[in-house]
Parts: sequence; structure tokens; C-alpha cells
Amino acid sequence: MRIAILGAGAMGSLFGARLTLAGEEVEMVEVSPAQIEAIRTRGLRLETDEADRTVRVKIAEAHAVSGACELVIVLTKGMHTRSAIRNAAHLIGPHTFVLTVQNGLGNAETIAETVAADRVLVGMTTWPADLRAPGHVASHGAGEIRIWTASRRADGAVGGFAAVLDAAGLNCRCDPHVEIAIWEKVAFNAALNAICAATGLTVGSVGDSDAGRRLADAVVSETLAVATARGLDVSKQRVTQALRHAFTAHRDHKPSMLQDVLAGRQTEIDWINGAVVRGGEAAGLTVATTQVLADLVRMVEDHHRPMAPGAAPSADHAERRDGGA
Repeated sequence: MRIAILGAGAMGSLFGARLTLAGEEVEMVEVSPAQIEAIRTRGLRLETDEADRTVRVKIAEAHAVSGACELVIVLTKGMHTRSAIRNAAHLIGPHTFVLTVQNGLGNAETIAETVAADRVLVGMTTWPADLRAPGHVASHGAGEIRIWTASRRADGAVGGFAAVLDAAGLNCRCDPHVEIAIWEKVAFNAALNAICAATGLTVGSVGDSDAGRRLADAVVSETLAVATARGLDVSKQRVTQALRHAFTAHRDHKPSMLQDVLAGRQTEIDWINGAVVRGGEAAGLTVATTQVLADLVRMVEDHHRPMAPGAAPSADHAERRDGGA
């Protein structure tokens, strides 16, 4: 199967390496010159519990890739979804399906601006992945993927794509209720990622704090209340168990949102906590703790982001301050 992966970060590299090893025809689409050069010259190093190997994967900028694919997997961060899918539009033919397995909310709707709605698939993954260096991804521990149509209507093609991902060792299955899993992961990330990003603390340090655990619980409750208002049968117990596991099993971990803050990069706060706030407003719900935490992350993000002396905030800054995606 010909598959394009948009975004060769940690998760994109994991998917790309696994699918290539399984014999699929994979092309990773990336904008980072360092990542492209590393993978082209040395291959993609995949470090897992089972082995440490180097995989030869095709990688290029979007304009250098041609021909329609059977499947396009979007694994960029939320703020890059619109530009990534537009730049890769020439890879999407009338029979191409586009799958988002990204963090946060609103990615499927953004993709549907360019792709026919009945060709958009949504998914959720719990696979761990860390980009250790350009061309080097590490994934220790187990995970899963769940996928279904964005329209919620059954489509026989979904099973075929799930089988391909599963055969690559990615433990994938079809799940008509995947939206529940997506919202539960958003609740987890809105709590843990945002708290770590706002405080600079590791996962274990947040778990060691009574205040940290109370704050996480409040954000989870608010997020799941918004999901419930949308008619989703979410479970606070599942999210709480996931948080407790993270507090003990991943004590030294710095979530990606904290890593982005420390590196001076834009975070996904508006696609996670910000999206929950917008959903709460639409449902007439107050999500004050989630709103305050989002604003704290924005403050820290602005403090760490490089800005030329005397320069005014960019239009992108202004748009995000208004909560726009």
C-alpha cells in the first residue's frame, strides 16, 4: 500500500519506520531540513524494547513527492494541520483516505476543508515515542491505535487500513466509538501536558504534589463534562487510572508541551485546552480551571518564545490569543 505520512516527528517517525519494515511503500513528508538530511544520509534509527535498528525510509518536502496515495496519515501538530494538508493536496486522489491520529481536537474538521468529508478518518494512539535526535526515534513500552470514519458511518475500507497498521506491529483496531477515546486522551493531555508546561515540572513531580493532583482532577472533570454534553459516554475512571499510571511509571518524563515551551516553540495549547474551552462555551458550560491553565501556558510560551528586540507580536500570536485555531 502506498502511504504518505505528513510529519516526521516522533510519532510520524515511529509509524514510518514500522510501516516500512512491514513492507509498505511509505513516503514521509517533512519540512525540517535537519530531519530530512539525517534520514536521507543515515536512515531512520528506531529504538524499541525489542531491537535497535536502522530503517531506510523515503523522506522529502511535500513538493518533491508526487502521485496519489491510498492512505495519507497526518501526524503534524495541530497548528500545522491546515498547511500540511494543503501542501500535500497533490498526493490526495479521488480514492485516497486521510487519517488523523493527532493530539487535540479540530484536526478532522480542518482536513475536511481540503478533503471530501467521507474520505476523512479519525484515530487515537497511545504509543509512546520520543525524538532523541534528528533521525533517531525511541519507543519503549506498548500502545494501541483505534480508527474510524470522521462521519461515524461504517466504511469497509477502514478495516483494511486497520489491518495494515496492525500488521506493522502498531496494534490497531476499528472502533466506531473512537471519539470517546479521543476525548479521554484530550482530558489526560489537557491536565498533564498543560500543568507540566505551565510549571516546568516533570510528570512525577506533578503527581507528588497534592495541589498538582487536585488541579489535574479539576481539568479532567471539566473536559469530560464537555464531552458528556456532546453525548459521549466518557469515563473519568479510565482517565484517572491513566494519570496515576503516568505519575508512577513516567516520573522523569517531560511531556511534549513542556519540551516545546523550553525550546521556544509554539505549543498545542489552543488545540487541547483551548478547544475544551471553546467546546464548553458552545455547550453553556463553565470550564474556568481549564481556561486559567490555558492562559498560564500561553504566558509561559510567550516568555520563552524568541522575539526580535522591539518587534510586535505576530499575527499568529494575536490570532491564538483570541482562541482561534
